[in-house]
Amino acid sequence: MQLTETHRPTLDRALEAIRSRAYWSPHPEHPKAYGETGAADGLAAYQALLGSRFELDQPGTDGWTGAEVSPYGPELGVEYPHPDLDVLLPAMRAGMAAWRDAGPETRALVCLEILSRISARTHEFAHAVMHTSGQAFMMALQAGGPHAQDRGLEAVAYAYEEQTRTPQGVDWSKPQGKRDPLELRKVFTAAPRGIALLIGCNTFPTWNGYPGLFASLATGNPVLVKPHPRAILPLAMTVRIAREVLGEAGFDPNLVALAAERPGEGIAKTLALRPEIKIIDYTGSTEFGDWLEEHARQAQVYTEKAGVNTVVIDSTDDYKGMLSNLAFSLSLYSGQMCTTPQNLLIPRDGITTDAGPKSYDEVVADLAASVSGLLGDDGRANALLGALVNPDVKSRLEAAAGLGEVALPSREVANPEFPDAVVRTPVIVKLDGAKPDDEAAFMSECFGPVSFAVAVDSTSDALDLLRRTVRDQGAMTVGAYTTSADTERAIEEVCLEESAQLSLNLTGGVYVNQTAAFSDFHGSGGNPAANAALCDGAFVSNRFRMVEIRRQA
Repeated sequence: MQLTETHRPTLDRALEAIRSRAYWSPHPEHPKAYGETGAADGLAAYQALLGSRFELDQPGTDGWTGAEVSPYGPELGVEYPHPDLDVLLPAMRAGMAAWRDAGPETRALVCLEILSRISARTHEFAHAVMHTSGQAFMMALQAGGPHAQDRGLEAVAYAYEEQTRTPQGVDWSKPQGKRDPLELRKVFTAAPRGIALLIGCNTFPTWNGYPGLFASLATGNPVLVKPHPRAILPLAMTVRIAREVLGEAGFDPNLVALAAERPGEGIAKTLALRPEIKIIDYTGSTEFGDWLEEHARQAQVYTEKAGVNTVVIDSTDDYKGMLSNLAFSLSLYSGQMCTTPQNLLIPRDGITTDAGPKSYDEVVADLAASVSGLLGDDGRANALLGALVNPDVKSRLEAAAGLGEVALPSREVANPEFPDAVVRTPVIVKLDGAKPDDEAAFMSECFGPVSFAVAVDSTSDALDLLRRTVRDQGAMTVGAYTTSADTERAIEEVCLEESAQLSLNLTGGVYVNQTAAFSDFHGSGGNPAANAALCDGAFVSNRFRMVEIRRQA
């Protein structure tokens, strides 16, 4: 494999990108970039996987499991190997020494070859992501394909940079005056921690999974992938490609393996406490994330949990643009993104805009009208909303209407291609920030297409509530609209003190719930929503330890 020739320029460009934070991506977003037959070939490859056994040839298979049903209706019918952990985990450790000794550059280039092969099959992955997450096809192609691949590459770049910060070796000499100098030969090796466990999520199996997977692999650790039971296929495909590349490059394929679980088995808890597991990456509920952080003491645990994302609306000089931007942010993927705004804090006396003063009621009514206009056509609505990922989201959506005055009711959207898909538009509920019962509703995450328009006494009260929300509940994103420099600085200060990522006055084609790899940080690791950021040096540096060996010169 000509890894250096093929992939070193990409690695160098990625290293430059994480330093400059400028826009860059080697993975094309446009569906036509994958060749004239790319779309048809990808669909055919995906369909060929359905109703079959997903062979991986990994040791310790003691049976087969899998019960994925697409949020669009069809059963996938794919069966995956079920692991005997007492056989699989020792097999994964067997290849560690050779993988460690290969060094940071070789590991990085092997990872880039894995990503390159995944990229070539982007259309196939798009269908797998779509039919396990409920994302609409174009979002599944972009977020589940190139954007996820970018996040994986970003992790590899950070891993390489952190491991090569220290030289591999040095001849050390300490002068002794008239005596001969003290001389030692010192060798420094990035030594991996051990097996890394990736606990996948249902909504973004590749986008949320690739940073941890590639950060661990690039730092020398084997990776055991435990997908969400409803979203196994995209990560199983990833594991198969990784095993193929590792074998072809002369390494043990068992450095990457799959742990699919039987219904109700709860294998994540069992795995998380195994002494062989030294790193855990998790995206999901706060309850289980907290459990991992408390109980998996033998492992370095990276969690992305729930938060209450908030937008402060103080004033705007582009009222129409603000409404349009917010409407899209609330609607994209039916609000099933960890970055979707939930609480919109609006002064009850209204706001100033370029279209004149607007009362609280007018702002909420105009936002509801903007969402309705965006989703009025069922074809466009399906393309933006996708399908509800599971019945729990539907239950929360239906219950939300009983929490307050409904400013925008949710409606059913028919999907002609997939009649069994559960597609719903967002609901907007008006609540009062001064009422304890209302606060109990909006101060916890209501994951799905649910937003609360919270009336507050003033912008100052909104900032106090924002601070309390981030500090107590966490937030992956914060948004704000203001024309006041003083208010802008006050919002910035809250976010700096509470470690929340802030987007100000977005009115164009960039949205608060979208982040760009190599430039934006996803989460901060500084508030309860997540204990790590995707991606920074801290996300990779604790996955290895620098071990020094000294010899007399």
